[in-house]
Amino acid sequence: MAAEYPDISIDDLKKAIADGKVAVIDVNGSSSFTKGHVPGAIDFASSQADLASKLPADKSTLVVAYCGGPSCSAYKAGAKKAEELGYTNIKHLSAGISGWKGAGEKLEAAK
Repeated sequence: MAAEYPDISIDDLKKAIADGKVAVIDVNGSSSFTKGHVPGAIDFASSQADLASKLPADKSTLVVAYCGGPSCSAYKAGAKKAEELGYTNIKHLSAGISGWKGAGEKLEAAK
């Protein structure tokens, strides 16, 4: 049984992004990521092998994983990988990309 990760609100995640104090992992797959993701997010699907190099060196940095929405549990793969890499402050945006969009938040398209 995978560990459960505490939830983070959209507002709290926005603040952490604005403060530059978070690493965000998008676990929706590369095609979804290309169409739009939370600004600054890492595409988990294309980064699994080298995720450690994409995350901050400080293992206490907030890491937030998300997937499609409240009924999606794919985020656990990203959260678990971060935990295996030694990160200790991992949260889950249960609203997911659907909640982010629904709240009127901006998406970033893949470069």
